[in-house]
Amino acid sequence: MFQVLHVVGARPNFMKVAPVMRALSTRPGVSQVLLHTGQHYDRNMSEVFFRQLEIPEPDDNLEVGSGSHAVQTAEIMVRLERVLLSARPDLVLVYGDVNSTVAAALVCSKLGIPIGHVEAGLRSFDRSMPEEINRLLTDQISDLLLTPSEDGNENLVREGVAPEKVFLVGNVMIDTLARMLPLAEAKGDSLRGRLGLAEAYGLVTLHRPSNVDKVETLREIVAALSDISSGLQLLFAVHPRTRQLLDGMGFSASHSRLKLVDPLGYVEFLALQQRASMVITDSGGVQEETTYLGIPCLTVRENTERPVTVTLGTNILVGRDMDRLRLEAAKIIKGKGKAGGIPPLWDGKASDRIAGIITSMMSALSSKTKRSSRLSP
Repeated sequence: MFQVLHVVGARPNFMKVAPVMRALSTRPGVSQVLLHTGQHYDRNMSEVFFRQLEIPEPDDNLEVGSGSHAVQTAEIMVRLERVLLSARPDLVLVYGDVNSTVAAALVCSKLGIPIGHVEAGLRSFDRSMPEEINRLLTDQISDLLLTPSEDGNENLVREGVAPEKVFLVGNVMIDTLARMLPLAEAKGDSLRGRLGLAEAYGLVTLHRPSNVDKVETLREIVAALSDISSGLQLLFAVHPRTRQLLDGMGFSASHSRLKLVDPLGYVEFLALQQRASMVITDSGGVQEETTYLGIPCLTVRENTERPVTVTLGTNILVGRDMDRLRLEAAKIIKGKGKAGGIPPLWDGKASDRIAGIITSMMSALSSKTKRSSRLSP
């Protein structure tokens, strides 16, 4: 039996692990273990997603909780090492670019356990982003690199990664989106009615510290959102930390059509996304989702690790230029938003390709073992 251990820790990981576990469950000779580091411990960011995505209960939860990047990464490494020394899986799969990802990659590298990185090769080329450091380190020490788009392969080759380790498989998050879309569509009308949304509306989600942790920056963004909402109702799904800061600023949405709501479950957010006139975000995953759905996306960042959403998709980087945000939003409201296409291999079958690659690895290892045993005295 070939054992695959999946390490997840934050909301984006959950959406990526679900289809991979489902695809591997159909392959004979594969057993799976799911380990949750507890990096995201808020119920809306963890349990709800497990239930909606039909992910099995984790076999283990390290319950690391919050902390600085160094503290959180170190605590995951200490606790994970004990589990891996006991389990000794044949392959560990990590997802995306969160602290849990790089922590697991480092531990596996030290223990000599093969590691595969799902969503490898993405680069923002901005090393001030903690996620960029996580991506770079994870890819350098991984044994199997599974990329979502061609630019990922190009980045890895340029960085000296051996080409035989790299496989272009497509975007596993699109697998989840495609599977959950009918359920989201069924929820759409009642959800929009409950939230009091007009027929036409925009959706906002912002969480990066560079946007929401500084009062002056957040004030400028909210001022732009309030202006945009005069032409299109906006629904802002607000992280608890951001809401606390807004309350401290004395912000009130009563003067505009900018509605604030608590974070939404995956299906609920997807239901709102697919009918939105535009999405304003700083989330990498949302950039991908809107490209697949064909929804204009304005990204409040100077760069993106998903450039294919800009070159082929519906995404526009507005940076932190709030006048540019107002301008691009006005174009969308007038029906002149950016149109785009769906990148190659974003077809809902990336997880099947990953399962096929892992099955081939199993066969190769089995053949090698058999040859070794025949040669042994």
